[in-house]
Amino acid sequence: MMRSLFAGVSGLKTHQTRMDVIGHNIANVNTVAYKSSSMTFAALMSQTTQKASGANSSTGTGGINPRQIGLGVKTSAINVNITGQGASQSTGNPFDIMITGENFFVVNNGQENYFTRDGSFYVDGAGNLAMTSIGYNVMGWQVDPETGGIKKDTVSALRIMNTANMNYPPEATTLGYMSGIMDKLDTDVTSSNGKVVNFQFYDSLGYSYTAKFVFKQSDTENDAKNVYSMELDKITDADGKEVDLTSVTGENVFGGTQTQPLADKVNFGASYKWVNNQLQDADGNIVADLASIKAGNPYTDNTQTPAKEISVQEQLDNIAKAYNKEGSTENFLNMVYTAVKADPDAEPPVEEKSYTIRDILTNFDDSSDADRPKIEAMADPGNSFEVTGRQFTGVTVIYDPSNGKFQKLDGSGSTTEVTLNLKGAGIGNGNFENITIDMSATTNVDNKGTSTIGATNGADDEFSTGSGRRNGAMIGLSVQQNGMIYASYDNGMTKLLGQIATAKFANASGLEKLADNLYSATLNSGAFDGIGVDITAEGDYMSTGQLEMSNVDLSSEFTEMITTQRGFQANSRIITVSDTLLEELTNLKR
Repeated sequence: MMRSLFAGVSGLKTHQTRMDVIGHNIANVNTVAYKSSSMTFAALMSQTTQKASGANSSTGTGGINPRQIGLGVKTSAINVNITGQGASQSTGNPFDIMITGENFFVVNNGQENYFTRDGSFYVDGAGNLAMTSIGYNVMGWQVDPETGGIKKDTVSALRIMNTANMNYPPEATTLGYMSGIMDKLDTDVTSSNGKVVNFQFYDSLGYSYTAKFVFKQSDTENDAKNVYSMELDKITDADGKEVDLTSVTGENVFGGTQTQPLADKVNFGASYKWVNNQLQDADGNIVADLASIKAGNPYTDNTQTPAKEISVQEQLDNIAKAYNKEGSTENFLNMVYTAVKADPDAEPPVEEKSYTIRDILTNFDDSSDADRPKIEAMADPGNSFEVTGRQFTGVTVIYDPSNGKFQKLDGSGSTTEVTLNLKGAGIGNGNFENITIDMSATTNVDNKGTSTIGATNGADDEFSTGSGRRNGAMIGLSVQQNGMIYASYDNGMTKLLGQIATAKFANASGLEKLADNLYSATLNSGAFDGIGVDITAEGDYMSTGQLEMSNVDLSSEFTEMITTQRGFQANSRIITVSDTLLEELTNLKR
């Protein structure tokens, strides 16, 4: 039988195999992350009819090359272009992930690890990150609960939406700061009501509260106006309900008792008069009784029909109104009246004696201090008396008059910080932490009569350390270029949930192709160590919202198809011609 006949047959078979490879490539032209294959030919064995001989120097004849007749062709190799990067396809899905580089995702079917470039993932019903196509779990590294960082150990399934990750726990505020300008010409600052600054903070259960601070300007020399009182007016909860700031430990919630230099005149209304420590209005009705105020009891005026009961606060409000301080009762009660002025040159020296209006009212019957004035003596109708200051509970804020920079705090125990002492004092629901507020970022410069001072929870750093937070619900997930998965919460926090691990092989072309865009390791690809590598270790990275497309080049495949068709056609002609020759041979016997 003619050798050419079998050579032609081998050519047909080999070109048919090549066509199978091309057909498979074209069929997967739109398969996610498909890697195209190519086939190379090799000559089949040759039949040697005469071996080679060397030159013979004795006879003078030269050497003869071997005489060999080839027996056809065979498949040499089918190579996968596994390192060829496919183009990117934008999907907008945050869990569609494309690898740029030579790494592979690691996935697991519950028993064995496989490798893929197909990054079409989703979160399944159990909260695991899995392949959309076949549900294999995506493998990666977990978060170390002690450090909060990634622990690069044996890869495991990434369960990113478990119960613990669905919420971010609340935290009490521990730090805060104030910043902005305190303008000495601001009418709010110079008014009796002062400049109000709100400070929002959280308790350990995540409930929101607002502390209302009030700044008032002191009288200072040379019109410097660089000294201010800072007081805590009240704390309200999220519903606007005022928190009881009575401390069971007796500790001041904010600052200490301070005296602010503040000159003012107080006028007693002509329609009022004091009679036996009782204040009467123009109609002769008793509107305040000092004995009732001292005892903390309401006063009942039986002269009216029906009898009228007046609470302690109403009595104090009526006294303030009588002294033309209606609406500013607390400010009026804290005014300081100097009964005896200091005289260091006297013999013996005379020390200053000052009293608050509250002290004068509540100690009206105390005869132990002869210098304490009686309220009646300060009640000449139509006349006025001067006050020299105002007593308050809080701290004194002092700025450098030469440059307007913050200088110090008096009465806080620190030069720059003051503390809201809320922890362990029985304040509110008892879930507070002490909050340290830094004042050093404020200034006392001209801003056209407008103060911009404001309060912010947390430290003045990029992490807002100690800001506190309410309980947060998960609102989104994102994957970074290094494969780290973060959850974002509606309280502004983010949390690291894990990191997608990747595998890299010494010879990626040695991987064995499986169905569903999977590969498995072989002896020639190199083994997977079970841990994997960080994709960014050698400059590779992941892109979210994109998928890697097939790297099949259709123009190349069609060209290969043409050459394969011609090769197949030529080999079929060899068989045809060989058959004709055999036919002539058989026709010799006729």
